[in-house]
Amino acid sequence: MSITPIILILIPLLGVLPVVFLPAQRARWTATFTTLAAFLASLVAAFQFGEGWSDGGFHFETAIGWLDSIGLTLNMHADSVSMMLILLTTLLMPICVIGSFTAVTTRQKEYYAWLLVLQAAMTGVFFAKDLIFFYICFEFTLVPMFFLIAIHGGDNRAAASVKFFLYTFTGSLITLAALLWVAASHASSDGGSWATAFDIPTLTEHARELPRATQAWLLLGLMAGFAVKVPLFPVHTWLPLAHTEAPTAGSVILAGVLLKLGTYGIYRFVLPMLPDAVAMYAPAIGVLAVIAILYAALICWVQEDVKKLVAYSSVSHLGFCVLGLFALNPMGLQGSVLYMINHGLSTGALFLMIGMMYERYHTRDMNRVGGLARRMPIWATFMVFFVLSSVGLPGLNGFVSEFLCLIAAFTASGDAGLAYPGVLGPWFAAIAGVGMIFAAMYLLIMTGKVVFGPLKEPGGHGGHEHGSDHGGLPADLNLREIGLLVPLAVLCVVLGLKPGVLMGPLEPATESLLVDAGYPAAVRSRLLERRIDSVESAVADGSEADAGVAAGTTAMMSLTATEDGHDG
Repeated sequence: MSITPIILILIPLLGVLPVVFLPAQRARWTATFTTLAAFLASLVAAFQFGEGWSDGGFHFETAIGWLDSIGLTLNMHADSVSMMLILLTTLLMPICVIGSFTAVTTRQKEYYAWLLVLQAAMTGVFFAKDLIFFYICFEFTLVPMFFLIAIHGGDNRAAASVKFFLYTFTGSLITLAALLWVAASHASSDGGSWATAFDIPTLTEHARELPRATQAWLLLGLMAGFAVKVPLFPVHTWLPLAHTEAPTAGSVILAGVLLKLGTYGIYRFVLPMLPDAVAMYAPAIGVLAVIAILYAALICWVQEDVKKLVAYSSVSHLGFCVLGLFALNPMGLQGSVLYMINHGLSTGALFLMIGMMYERYHTRDMNRVGGLARRMPIWATFMVFFVLSSVGLPGLNGFVSEFLCLIAAFTASGDAGLAYPGVLGPWFAAIAGVGMIFAAMYLLIMTGKVVFGPLKEPGGHGGHEHGSDHGGLPADLNLREIGLLVPLAVLCVVLGLKPGVLMGPLEPATESLLVDAGYPAAVRSRLLERRIDSVESAVADGSEADAGVAAGTTAMMSLTATEDGHDG
């Protein structure tokens, strides 16, 4: 039996029905069975994906008619990038469900039902080939997460859920307006026909032909929604509160998958649709990414709430991911997609660790709890491991993706002779690299306080096993909790030692995106414009020598750009 996209979307949706209608005590087991079934189905789909892992193309083409006369269909497909993110989603969901067994004891039916609806919506985003279907799934992810935070979150859950919803909903509306404008423009150019106006590949080809000024406005509109979702500085302020107040599973899904909807949107829409505008404004977006890396890292340094520290670290880490995307070369795109996967594993695991600690001590304040290696040696071992993964220790998964993003930005210089010239360069990589040092400092300082040093426990926790006070939980991790962490730890090691497992399939997909969008030529054209501006400036300043050198370089770049155009 072939596993199609619709099956992977329907499995969690069908699981909602028994969760809602069966007795509450069966809800968690029904959700567990459903998410495990979806994970196994995704593994079968990955096996059946076949040549899709090596040819860089789209497979699993699925078309379901809806309102065909106006171009509304449920079209789905997947490439290697989509499949990797779907596998990440289906892996994390059963971990979140099983990890909630003791953390969520009230209103369980609606809690597990919302988790399953959320999984279906996230899977739909990665499979979508139709614009309206993409937007429905992209936007509907807000609803389950809103209720998960508002009902099962912390003391400040009302403000956190509202802020999360308003920020992301507003940004998404602006993105929808930009995408609908492209659809209307295509329909107008196609004699008023809307038959293919919402087909994403068709819209991508149409948007590439638009004037640069138009692309620039569309870039602003698309980034308004995707940057909020990442989140990128300065529209990141909703995330720390949402992470801090969300239940543990909510934080894991936020870090592991929901934030990746923003970077995936940039990868799937912004880069292939708007090459001329991206080539012009990539340095500005790169500056915002570097600010996010350093600014959020400095905020992490002064945090006393360990969960809020990890939340701000996501803003910093995903700054590297965005920087890799706008390096506009294969290494950057591969590093960025790899970062999406690795961040979901390591940071998702850190939120699990913090949730396990919170279940026992009901505090995340590093001034009130610390030295837990004495009380929880197994927990402490996993905590140190995932911190090192997040820091980017060589041999673990975080190092490879972070290094690739930095090297990609470093090599994205204005050398027109490169196969993939860029508009960033060494300064972006050097300044962003400082963020790696900051990350090591704040994460290791946090580890020193929480894991090592003298034992500190809130009042009433000293010297007992916590079993009677915390739902039967032992002082250290039980087998259920260890079983949740082991798969994540194994993947962190495997992807650290053998990153080619993912990089091999990513290479054809990322190169295909860059070539089809015409990035080498678009970037060379932008570099040529810069050089012409430099010549004009030198002439205006009366520097004949500088003007002569600049003019010679300009002529060579012009010849290169012309050759690129003929090759195309």
